[in-house]
This record gives sequence, C-alpha cells and structure tokens, in this order.
Amino acid sequence: MVLQCRVVLCADDFGLTDAVSRGILDLAGQGRVSATGAMTNMPGWRRAAPGLKPHAGRISVGIHLNLTTGSPLGPMPRLAPGGTFPPLGPLIRGALRGGLPAGEIRDEVLRQVAAFEDAHGAPPDFLDGHQHVHALPGVRQAVLSALAEQGYAARLWLRDPTDRLDAVLRRPVGRGKAMVVNVLATGFREAARAAGFDTNDGFSGFSPLDLSVDPRRVFEGAVRKLGRRPVVMCHPGYVDDELRRLDPAVESRPAELAYLQSDAFADLLGTRGIALVRDLTP
Repeated sequence: MVLQCRVVLCADDFGLTDAVSRGILDLAGQGRVSATGAMTNMPGWRRAAPGLKPHAGRISVGIHLNLTTGSPLGPMPRLAPGGTFPPLGPLIRGALRGGLPAGEIRDEVLRQVAAFEDAHGAPPDFLDGHQHVHALPGVRQAVLSALAEQGYAARLWLRDPTDRLDAVLRRPVGRGKAMVVNVLATGFREAARAAGFDTNDGFSGFSPLDLSVDPRRVFEGAVRKLGRRPVVMCHPGYVDDELRRLDPAVESRPAELAYLQSDAFADLLGTRGIALVRDLTP
C-alpha cells in the first residue's frame, strides 16, 4: 500500500447501549476504528468505560456531547423541563432563534466532561456532538466557554462537522445531510480556533435518509475528496432491546459493523492508501 492519507475513523455513540459499545470495542480490537466518542450522560457509559482500557494508546477517546437523547446529568429547567432532552428539531429551532439557555448548556457540558473523567480516569482526547449539536449557534459558545474554563484549550481537539462544498458534492450518499450541517455549523471552526482549540480539516461519513443503502457505498463516498486532516464518522454496533427502545431504525448499525469488519473495507483502505490514525496528524 502506498500511503496517501491518514484518517481518524471515529465510531460515535459509545455508551449509548451495551450492544453498541460492545460492537465498537470489537472494532477497536480489530484495528478497524481509531477513535470513539462517549455519550457520558447515558447509563451505558459507566458500564462500558472499563472496556476501553485495553485500547489505551491505540484509539483516541472523546466526549460525544449529548443534548437530544436521554436525560441530562443535572437540572435543566428550560432546556429539559421534564427531565429529558428535547429532540433535535426543537433544539435547532431554539439555536436559530437565539433562545437556548447558555448557562444551562455550559453546566451540562461540564457535567458530561466530569462524568467522562470519573469513569475513564483520563481527560478526553477530543469533543464532538451527538447529531453535531456542539456546533450549533448558542451551543458552541457554551461549549467553548466551559472547556476553556477547565483549561482544555490546546489540550483537546474539537470536531468540525463541515467540509468544503466541492468535497460534499462529490459524495452522493448523505449529501443532503452534509449540506444542512454545513449551514448550521457555519463559523464553528473559526470560533473554535479563535478560542485556542485545534480542529480537523475535512469531515465525512454522513449516512443517507434511506437506511437500506449498502454501507459499502457510504464509506466509498466518505473517503472521496478527503481534507488535509480528515475525520470520518461511523455508527456501528450490535442491537439490543435498549437500542430498539431508543431508536426503532436500528438495522444500519449492525450493517456498518459487518462492513467495517469485512475484507471489503480492508481492501478499500488499501486501494485508497488510507491509514487509520488516532489523532489529527497531517
């Protein structure tokens, strides 16, 4: 293989359920992912966190900031008055209207960071967001403020979920989602870097709305037109009853898991000259 590109392949949603976490750990052991983001507000996080220890130094582990699934780790009377997070739609509308409670979000960021360190025994390597919420207007400011207050500037990197328009247009699978996120996250990279945080350069891995699309097509598209320091996201996992209660459309996770374990994925990496790395090495 002639090395052409280094890619951080990040499995999102560690801790979402036991089965999802188990699938990600299997991939980490097989060298088929190089990072994972933890949903530290979910009950499964503390159960699954010890499983990461054997992979220390092999994969990076970060916080998958969650404001849309499950319950916050502390009171959020405005954002989550009933004790559970709102769906993504209302959160986006609040962000665009400038109506999100910045103080509540800042405090929840700090709680999710503390829950990470308490269970993992080490600081996070990076922070990103479940459904990219960390990059939304009104959320990003709270995130940057909370992390800077804890001295994390220059110590962890933040995932920029945007990419160049020409790159997005070259990836037919998930293109619509990517373009929406590009708009919603406009200015995130500049704000993060101004606050002293490093970010990736290039982002892909958006799945289509039609979950029956073959994962091979998703990943073949994801590695087209990669940026200088790219991150590719994925959402693999096994399925359990807990996952079915959270999301009835679960078929894509085991399909992604099987593809990432396959010879076809190894061949894709080899053909494209891609090495999976745990950090943003140029």
